[in-house]
Amino acid sequence: MATYNKFQQFVEDVHHKVHDLETDQLVVALTAAANAPVATNTVLANLTEISYTNCSTRNITTTSSAQTSGTYKLTLADLTLTASGGTVGPFRYVTIYNDTPDTSPADPLIGWYDYGSEITLNAGESFLIDFSDANGYFQTT
Repeated sequence: MATYNKFQQFVEDVHHKVHDLETDQLVVALTAAANAPVATNTVLANLTEISYTNCSTRNITTTSSAQTSGTYKLTLADLTLTASGGTVGPFRYVTIYNDTPDTSPADPLIGWYDYGSEITLNAGESFLIDFSDANGYFQTT
């Protein structure tokens, strides 16, 4: 089971209107064990990504962005990454960032999953990123 971690700057960015989580394009970034994200990273440029040459789309689809009884929940569609024409990885960390803002900060980070060990996809293999429908990607009150 992957461990979820939140980037500290995300909390401030939400309150400073950096994100419109209902309409902005969220994207997955992959990093290797030697390039672990840390909670104080703020933007994608802080991370060293792997090569995506043989990787399928990393764009995430937002299913729902709404509040009920004062609790906000962001629900994302599961994403399957597939290697085609060669390997993808190794990677250990799956980071979610916002690819939409045109102004500073560019590509602000939201959170990341630590899968505990490195993963390499061979050609034709897939990797499912399971964003919980029941709990959503995250909830806040």
